[in-house]
Amino acid sequence: MPKTIRTALLANLLTPLLLALGQQAAQACDAPPPAVHDIDANSYYSDKNHSIIDPVRKARNEAATRPVDEFLYAVARHASAYQAAPAKREEAQCGLQWLSSWAQQNAMMGKMTTNQSYYTRKWALSGLALSYARLRPAAGEAERQAIDAWLKTLADATLVHADAGKGVRNNHYYWEGLAVAATGAVTGDERLLAWGRKVFEHAMSQVAPDGSLPLEMARAAKALHYHSFAAQPLVMLASILDVQSPKLDQLVRFTLQGAADPSAIEKATGVAQERIKGTPGWKIVYDRHAGAAVKGTPAPSALWESRMGGDIALANPLEHPAK
Repeated sequence: MPKTIRTALLANLLTPLLLALGQQAAQACDAPPPAVHDIDANSYYSDKNHSIIDPVRKARNEAATRPVDEFLYAVARHASAYQAAPAKREEAQCGLQWLSSWAQQNAMMGKMTTNQSYYTRKWALSGLALSYARLRPAAGEAERQAIDAWLKTLADATLVHADAGKGVRNNHYYWEGLAVAATGAVTGDERLLAWGRKVFEHAMSQVAPDGSLPLEMARAAKALHYHSFAAQPLVMLASILDVQSPKLDQLVRFTLQGAADPSAIEKATGVAQERIKGTPGWKIVYDRHAGAAVKGTPAPSALWESRMGGDIALANPLEHPAK
């Protein structure tokens, strides 16, 4: 049999199989879950320092926020997979399909029953805006308009709640700054970026000469934990805004040194600290923007954080790595 005929026959046999495989890949995207409108989260600490977790209340909160957390994780997974391999258009299409579905339903704009509900929404916004930055180049115009508008609605609700708050401006305020600034950066809204810059500048004004944050030092056994949790949004916020800050450098060194040896924090607080497992993943974001790794600190091993857009080993398009 001539080679050209064999090739044609082989193509005729393989084409249906390839089409079927392509259809299966296209169908691999699960349907978006029903949009969450109201969030009924709850605080789960049992002491005045918010350092002792009540397991029953913690379980209730996790059950209440699971639909939002699972949505955030799924979008971050598709977004990270697409950025890692842009040829996988199905990953982008799936992530955008999920975002569009919730955008069209104006998700998470219903009743927020507690401050914890607002916290849940701002963490979700932070991760969704950063994931969207990975997906937006693949979006059609209608998708962009719908998702942009929804994220900006969430950002406006976040900053209104933050500005109306009369409580302490601790790590929660910093996460609000990241959520709003990331939304501003991905949608091109300078007003939102400016608000995020205001939050960053406030945070830097709180850093003590030794690099600590007084409001996080007040968290008893979780002082170290909350320094890391506060530094996390701030290093990404600094990269998005493309600012270098000696105060941030101090905070990062204080936190990483505490993670390696918490004795100084324990002496200052008078309380044994809950240890952090390994080097915090956010260090890689800080190192990229600083242009050099913090000396004497092992590389992070955990490099996934849905609230920061998924795979933080991949520089987010909103970041400004040092040149």
